[in-house]
Amino acid sequence: MSTYFITDSHLGSGANSPERERDLVAFLKSIEDDCEKLFLLGDMFDFWFSYKHVVPRGHVRLLGQLALMADKGIEIHYFIGNHDMWLFDYLEKEIGLIMHTDPEALDLGGKRFFIGHGDGIGKTDRHYLFLKTMFRCRFNQKLFAFFHPWIGFSIALRWSNSSRRSHGRKYEVYLGDEREDIVIFIKKKLQESPFDYFVFGHRHLPLDMELSDSTSGNSARYINVGNWIDRRTYARFDGMELQLLEYSR
Repeated sequence: MSTYFITDSHLGSGANSPERERDLVAFLKSIEDDCEKLFLLGDMFDFWFSYKHVVPRGHVRLLGQLALMADKGIEIHYFIGNHDMWLFDYLEKEIGLIMHTDPEALDLGGKRFFIGHGDGIGKTDRHYLFLKTMFRCRFNQKLFAFFHPWIGFSIALRWSNSSRRSHGRKYEVYLGDEREDIVIFIKKKLQESPFDYFVFGHRHLPLDMELSDSTSGNSARYINVGNWIDRRTYARFDGMELQLLEYSR
């Protein structure tokens, strides 16, 4: 039995969102018999807000497949990202997913993992950290809930598209060890404690690299799972080895 990692499908964004969802559901169906644990590393939706009495339109194929997998006893973890941080407890109560708001250290098959979405870690950008704090503020979340969903989603999706355009080619190339926030974070984390694997998303760039800290002598593999927008990449841990793979129907 294996553990799978998927990230950044950003469903609801772009004209090919229905195609991405169908591919994702087809992939999930293909791993059902082999999957013991599934980790969704955030930004599976380009935006989500858990209203008290309203379920956002769309994504029914994915939600239905996740419900079927959970009912079969597959353990599903969801690490919220920067686009879907307002999921709250909807998927936990409706489907039985285990929700995580921050990165966590977990033991899987005798290996030590550090897992999360990847946004904000290693960052010194005060503007970004301020925005993240504002978005996580319960008072601000309650204020947003007063908007009609048509208005709220319109605002959020415009913000999302603007943010994507502002990043430009940043998500297409590796920036170097000194400029990659997640790499900086991992090296600092290795100074504190040994790990076997660090697994993140957010970056949209599939990465598989060995990182080490010369002071402590600790080293670990960093896997960035990539995205499910144009690459359909995922990671699989079979209890012995973690592999970065690409899905094709």
